[in-house]
Amino acid sequence: MMADINKVVLAYSGGLDTSVILKWLQDTYKCEIVTFTADLGQGEELEPARAKALQFGIKPENIFIDDLREEFVRDFVFPMFRANTIYEGEYLLGTSIARPLIAKRQIEIARMTGADSVSHGATGKGNDQVRFELGYYALEPGIKVIAPWREWDLLSREKLLAYAQTNGIPVEMKHKQGGAPYSMDANLLHISFEGRHLEDPNAQAEESMWRWTVSPEKAPDQPEEIELEFAKGDVVAIDGQHMAPHTLLAKLNELGGKHGIGRLDLVENRFVGMKSRGCYETPGGTILLKAHRGIESITLDREVAHLKDDLMPRYASLIYNGYWWSPERIALQTLINHTQEMVNGFVKLKLYKGSVSVLSRNSLNTLFDQNIATFDDDGGAYNQADAGGFIKLNALRMRIAEIARRKRITK
Repeated sequence: MMADINKVVLAYSGGLDTSVILKWLQDTYKCEIVTFTADLGQGEELEPARAKALQFGIKPENIFIDDLREEFVRDFVFPMFRANTIYEGEYLLGTSIARPLIAKRQIEIARMTGADSVSHGATGKGNDQVRFELGYYALEPGIKVIAPWREWDLLSREKLLAYAQTNGIPVEMKHKQGGAPYSMDANLLHISFEGRHLEDPNAQAEESMWRWTVSPEKAPDQPEEIELEFAKGDVVAIDGQHMAPHTLLAKLNELGGKHGIGRLDLVENRFVGMKSRGCYETPGGTILLKAHRGIESITLDREVAHLKDDLMPRYASLIYNGYWWSPERIALQTLINHTQEMVNGFVKLKLYKGSVSVLSRNSLNTLFDQNIATFDDDGGAYNQADAGGFIKLNALRMRIAEIARRKRITK
């Protein structure tokens, strides 16, 4: 156990786990505590966290409830989507991308309040402990980190509840009855579900679990068309209406949820070594990814687009594994941002029963030349005879290899 802990900034949701952590920190370290609650668009009332912190004796000036929605989408979600980022072919990294922002703000608050330590509620089995702590150390190398789940003996739900009841920590009825069926994490990009029933990958998720999306079967029978405008790779308007980044993503979530878009049931490989099953709802992100690839299809050079696709899995792993603040992620971001200078224009989409389809794309920066691509008379814009030499040069190494193979056989 670390000695000389004077003041700690706790990432505090106001829920059971972090309330137990708050009390445990007071009992174990006898230190001053600063609580930090982030509004990332999770859709929950956050003021009760202030009231609970006050009940624990936290000074009013040591309670921070910060609206980070715009910063989250503008500086974290959008840069990630410029790379068309998906982890293991499907996951849009909704939880992963929120952690570096929370870590950043915790360190900022630690500096403001003179705290020498930070603490989080992530368990010792998951990815979030890595994401938080890599962020802490990258931004403040000398910070002390307290991870209660790696220190205490409250490793079962029963022990946690007993500790709460002994110390007068309010326990919601759902916890008294054995807990909510899923561990959930929500922000403006997604909502995730893990644990309990989902720990068996052979068990189907109940329809009642989903919060943001209707089932595709119950989605409207009529498709809906929308048009997204992009500027330098970021969406800036829906149907001609310009909005702030967080407002825009919230609107895409609403549209996608209405049409049953963005559900995912995934068994993924955690950074700590185990496989994990989770379910995710990312309606707005699913629409955004489709649209972004649509506008890139006419504005990106072929080799630039292919280079981005080559680098994307590496970039996705960096975010998933907690390396947002690493020099290699920052270097990759610089390259990605450079590729987006001409990714401007409009994409029209059709939303229908769980699917997103690109209907059209248009840009002043288009690289699509209809005079060259046409199957009709191109007026000499493209000399088809040139293709013969091109093909022969590309076939040369294969022809040489086949001739050599035949010589070996005949000897």
